[in-house]
Amino acid sequence: MLNAFNISVRSDLFGSAASALCLAHCLATPFLFAAHTGHVHGHEASPFWWGTLDLVFIAISWLAVYWSAKHTSKKWMRVGLWISWVLLAFVILNEKFELLHIPEAAIYIPSLALVGLHLYNRKYCQCQDEACCATDS
Repeated sequence: MLNAFNISVRSDLFGSAASALCLAHCLATPFLFAAHTGHVHGHEASPFWWGTLDLVFIAISWLAVYWSAKHTSKKWMRVGLWISWVLLAFVILNEKFELLHIPEAAIYIPSLALVGLHLYNRKYCQCQDEACCATDS
């Protein structure tokens, strides 16, 4: 019963859920604020809390990637999870600070990659003990 609440056991579920929610957040934003602009004039287009959700998703995603990468049985899975997370964080932070012109649709690629990698890792790459995580396949 104690394992049911262990983050290392559930990290792929948390990671895929956080990435999917991030994806839904990114998909819904243009539609919500396009509808919102017709109702409110002279106000900021998005509330502060809506913009901070990106950062919350990145933080949850980092924890999930950390634990999943630590407990996966495949080296390529570790690399794939971290590359996807770095790309997702870069796109989100780039959007916040407007450093480079990157199409907004670019966020869907690392987000979908994280969902897919977490689900694949959960099904095929789980370690049953600490010894298997040391082997690179």
